[in-house]
Amino acid sequence: MTIITTRLLRYLSIRNLASHSIDIYIRLVLQPIWRRQGVTLGGGISWLGRPILTLAPKSTMSIGDDCLICSRSEQTALGVNHPVVLRTLRPGAVLSLGRGVRMSGTTVCAAQHVVIGDRCVIGSNVTIADTDFHSLDPQVRSSVDDLAGAGSRPVHIGNDVFIGSGSYILKGATVGDCAVIGAASVVTQAVEAGAIVAGNPARDVRGPSRETRPQGETAAGGKQEVEST
Repeated sequence: MTIITTRLLRYLSIRNLASHSIDIYIRLVLQPIWRRQGVTLGGGISWLGRPILTLAPKSTMSIGDDCLICSRSEQTALGVNHPVVLRTLRPGAVLSLGRGVRMSGTTVCAAQHVVIGDRCVIGSNVTIADTDFHSLDPQVRSSVDDLAGAGSRPVHIGNDVFIGSGSYILKGATVGDCAVIGAASVVTQAVEAGAIVAGNPARDVRGPSRETRPQGETAAGGKQEVEST
């Protein structure tokens, strides 16, 4: 075994040990702290790397059973730009993750109400927020009342939703069960259950179903060539 190989294996062993140490620290130290602060944690949560959880006074945060919260680039294909951020911003705010939610490098901020249903898969570096964070009034924006003066409306994401990497789900958005949000989409309105949407603003990209298209026409509107036998 060469010296380079030996040093590489030693380096990888140290990195693995550091990762496991962080995971153990989260379970034994941070989870009890978060619970004392008022965060409701289900059973079987997998923490891959250290997330950022911040709870405003008199607000509510809950994470359901069997969620996977990934803040470590080594353990997700696309990598993450930053740790998972789960944050309530105002008294009375509610942030709720259902059972079996999987997310990586995701930011979820609730000034009012953000609910994410069961078994949702949220791609790398998605942002979900129910607030503008800043007032549209320049005088308020330059004052201590900036966040309080920011517009906010609840966000509701149903069960079994897939949200592609780099998407933004913004205030007032509702996403129905089993919907698919394409990568880098911006969602500000209602997405129907089972819909497939993409773009800025997000729009339905499925087109008419095969049953309703004229014979020989593709989903993109072109003519389909039929090979003769």
